[in-house]
Amino acid sequence: MKNTVKEERQRKQLTQVQLAELVGVSRQTIFSIEINKYVPSVILSIKIAKAFGKKVEDIFKLEVSD
Repeated sequence: MKNTVKEERQRKQLTQVQLAELVGVSRQTIFSIEINKYVPSVILSIKIAKAFGKKVEDIFKLEVSD
């Protein structure tokens, strides 16, 4: 799964700490999501998308292999 969390966070001029506080997780969790080492739960994905004012599918993309 790919995501645009880092790009959206920077666009909103938020630090990892600020985004983490907004969605109720640690800064390390945000970092792990940004480097694609952690796939967030549906609930966390919704919270992140809401923090950016976007739809979940605008932030998280499922990669389909042939």
